[in-house]
Amino acid sequence: MKTFEIKDEFIVDGKPIKILSGAIHYFRIVPKHWEDSLYNLKALGFNTVETYIPWNLHEPKEGEFDFQGIKDVVSFIKKAQEMELMVIVRPSPYICAEWEFGGLPAWLLTYDNLHLRSDCPRYLEKVKNYYEVLLPMLTSLQSTQGGPIIMMQVENEFGSFSNNKTYLKKLKKIMLDLGVEVPLFTSDGSWQQALESGSLIDDDVLVTANFGSHSHENLDVLEQFMANHQKKWPLMSMEFWDGWFNRWGEEIITRDAQDLANCVKELLTRGSINLYMFHGGTNFGFMNGCSARGQKDLPQVTSYDYDALLTEAGDITEKYQCVKKVMKELFPDIQQMEPRMREKKSYGTIPLNRKVSLFETLEDISECQRSVFPQTLEQLGEGYGYVLYKTQVKGFHQEEKVKVIEASDCIQVYKDGEHIITQNQEEIGKEFPVYFAESNELSILVENMGRVNYGYKLLSPTQKKGIRSGVMVDIHFETDWQQYPLPLNNIENINFDKGWQENTPSFYEFVFNVDECQDTFIDCHQLGKGCIFINGFHLGRYWSRGPIEYLYLPGPLLKKGMNQIIVFETEGVAMNNITFVDYPVYKKD
Repeated sequence: MKTFEIKDEFIVDGKPIKILSGAIHYFRIVPKHWEDSLYNLKALGFNTVETYIPWNLHEPKEGEFDFQGIKDVVSFIKKAQEMELMVIVRPSPYICAEWEFGGLPAWLLTYDNLHLRSDCPRYLEKVKNYYEVLLPMLTSLQSTQGGPIIMMQVENEFGSFSNNKTYLKKLKKIMLDLGVEVPLFTSDGSWQQALESGSLIDDDVLVTANFGSHSHENLDVLEQFMANHQKKWPLMSMEFWDGWFNRWGEEIITRDAQDLANCVKELLTRGSINLYMFHGGTNFGFMNGCSARGQKDLPQVTSYDYDALLTEAGDITEKYQCVKKVMKELFPDIQQMEPRMREKKSYGTIPLNRKVSLFETLEDISECQRSVFPQTLEQLGEGYGYVLYKTQVKGFHQEEKVKVIEASDCIQVYKDGEHIITQNQEEIGKEFPVYFAESNELSILVENMGRVNYGYKLLSPTQKKGIRSGVMVDIHFETDWQQYPLPLNNIENINFDKGWQENTPSFYEFVFNVDECQDTFIDCHQLGKGCIFINGFHLGRYWSRGPIEYLYLPGPLLKKGMNQIIVFETEGVAMNNITFVDYPVYKKD
């Protein structure tokens, strides 16, 4: 490919083409599996891959940037180029993507008078600082410079959030000033208000639409919107939803394979496509996002399987085969190949090696920060994971009413190491009885279960995690707090030589040998709630609430010889072994 242009059609090297794209997020797939996913996209007959770039992953703390390993977006793009795929990049500060805070860094919440996704000078300053690092890594990979990148996104579904055109124009200018030369685009919901609010059509920025069915109806709206602004551009669904994401405590959402194929066929008779997702992958670490319904937050699960054309573990699905047939019907001369498959392995049951209570090894993995009143996780310099609050309560040998005011998202309360109560967001703020003797240690473990990634609650005070107001005993706020943020990014410091106490949050270690490093699944159906690490890599969260009761373990995270699993179990479920199976485990009715 030498040139890419947008006229009344997409033009590559002087010839009109239809963009046949699939979404693969490099940050949701281990690097050694990138090639398999890209190959299977190519094998379908597609010519383009699309990816978001999550700001919070690359600048986890302000001014500290990381583009190594699974975060190496440049290597991912170069791998796509090796496979002769064009690339669409969506580097917008906000990505949604069912990703923690929609990709916005948690440290933005520490600033007063910073309005997210607006022309607020302080916000734009932070975006520019990030772009000054990110965009030079991408500009040499543009099609204008012999690379595979054909388009970049200005903002993402902005028309579902605001109509601040000044912000969009300033964001565009930053991109152009930093060397972006390929065509820019916006993507919004396929209705007039969203397209009008979120686009820069009068500034010659391509308008695309997001939907997953009723293709003709949605394309009619997009086409009419363009015509109203005297534009005749090619029609494209930048997110053609082929499945959906899942939330804790709800049933798995699926879509009929042939229905999807029929809808894809309908779309491709008139426009170009980006299948969202082609391969969903995994929300590793603490990076799962959160939906909102009314005032309630609905955290999403670790798996981002999405009921996509490839499963979370990269397996071919019926949807893949149905869409492949449609592609051949529509484009008889298209080149297709047999997809790749990866074997899964059951490593069996591994006995417990060591265990230690969080309270015992706390000082080894976190540094105490003191304040009069509780501080939020962000004020404590962290954004993800947990925070443990401790204070001494003077008692009068009687029962008192206790309540935690404004905390997110799950709290577990202990007195002198004994579990008192667990409260999820629906119960937080309700009082509960605690018997206090003369001197008592009150401890509260608070978990950030994921920030809202879409909608009005993006700006809600509940996006700040930990305890926002305080803890009341009787009718007064307790003071003099010790606080231990627990991002769990230093689990190698856990001291397993210390003590273990039942019914407390604890770490469990398992060690095992492997001869072959193949994909597997950790069976979590007998566990309570927590997260799991393999050789120091954070696989993500599990929760007995379901619907998933497993964590996917990609083979490349194993090593020949000795391997280490560490489980942080917060519900007090004692572990004696851990089991690996060759299939995903789902909650039974």
